Amino acid sequence: MLKRRSWLGLAFALSMAPEMAPSSAMAQDSVMVFAAASLKNALDEIAATWAKDTGKPAPRISYAASSALARQMEQGAPADLFLSADLDWMDYAVAKNLIKADTRFNLLGNKIVLIAPKDSRTTTLAITGGDLAKALAGGKLSMANVDAVPAGKYGKAALEKLGAWAAVKDSIAQAENVRAALLLVARGEAPLGIVYSTDAAAEPGVKVVATFPEDSHPPIIYPAAITKDSKNAAAKAFLDFLRSAKARTVFEKQGFTVLAKSASST
Repeated sequence: MLKRRSWLGLAFALSMAPEMAPSSAMAQDSVMVFAAASLKNALDEIAATWAKDTGKPAPRISYAASSALARQMEQGAPADLFLSADLDWMDYAVAKNLIKADTRFNLLGNKIVLIAPKDSRTTTLAITGGDLAKALAGGKLSMANVDAVPAGKYGKAALEKLGAWAAVKDSIAQAENVRAALLLVARGEAPLGIVYSTDAAAEPGVKVVATFPEDSHPPIIYPAAITKDSKNAAAKAFLDFLRSAKARTVFEKQGFTVLAKSASST
């Protein structure tokens, strides 16, 4: 059974985990990146490589749900780059005049999967309402917020398309972002969860028990862009580096599909 207190504490911990506060001098020079939570493993490695290669301060990266990041920017939070986990929240940023539209491009693709704790007896599961409800056995299906967070929206769309939503909609544990949903399953607080395949690959405490058909939900696309108010000259350099061969290797190692052409060929 899901423990509400530990779930809320976990969500709070993730929301507060982006990075340690840098010195004021470093803060002025560092590129500030607002990025979808599912990008953490890959982007941390890429940022470290970029800093080593260029000698510039490592980018500061704030990870959260794309919805939360877009709204933070709307409220005046400073950022140089925005990496969303779906097109909708990048479109929102465009509509609110928060980004430089001519710098926008589609960077990555992903998949969503159904996961269980690593020691679960469930090994494979058909994605139907009856099977999901039976496997939950009164427990919760962990998902990112199904109304706002991209991973949750993709998951709900897939469940609806596959005719399973009605059977499980009252058993959803909604988390602040996809990494919070992932950890609920890894900690055994939820018997099943829906996350990106890259999240499942990054967490040894879970296993994939089903993969959602790509035609069961809108295409999973991560767009990237420079923010409207960015004055950091290094922002474009780091954005270009995200399309480099080195970055591609890291993204693909984490399980992402790279959609963007290299910066040198655009």
